[in-house]
Amino acid sequence: MGKQRKTRKIVEKRFAKMKKMINPSDSRIKNSERSEPKKKKPVDPHVIKIREVPQTSSALFFQYNMQLGPPYHVLIDTNFINFSIKNKLDIIQNMMDCLYAKCIPYITDCVLGELEKLGRKYRVALRIIKDPRFERIACLHKGTYADDCLVQRVTQHKCYIVATNDKDLKRRIRKIPGVPIMYVAEHKYTIERMPDAYGAPKGAI
Repeated sequence: MGKQRKTRKIVEKRFAKMKKMINPSDSRIKNSERSEPKKKKPVDPHVIKIREVPQTSSALFFQYNMQLGPPYHVLIDTNFINFSIKNKLDIIQNMMDCLYAKCIPYITDCVLGELEKLGRKYRVALRIIKDPRFERIACLHKGTYADDCLVQRVTQHKCYIVATNDKDLKRRIRKIPGVPIMYVAEHKYTIERMPDAYGAPKGAI
């Protein structure tokens, strides 16, 4: 019986706390003390509602990128160059071996700036990218952080393949449909998300 009385007292206390709250429509509240009801904005049925929807690229057809094709335009990241040097891989030759077609490597100003900042250790990488076969792309943004620049470029223009070994950048690019990623693995170049029609090597997707 003692247990039942205890629970009954707890329940009574809870109800007593709840009773302290007065209903806003209670007759005891004076009209002058009542808060004004919120007025709803009049909705015009003729006005078209504008919703911001991310526009899909005209280059994509069911996630299949129609703008990809030889000669391939490859955007190169800083660490891709460093991985290529470590593995003693010729960038242009190995790109052509991977894709079985002509490849044009592109270097942005921010990638060049990153390599220059790294100092004398990376002078070999600087010498490689200053080859006339490497195309230069001018950057309009401030600073030398290349990841944001590369992501922005492939979002706007779907004609690029991104060459990188950076895990964070790969994760970001995988969220963008229709952009293949080239990277160094097992002392050779591999590509993922490349359509079969363009001669992607087996096991690369």
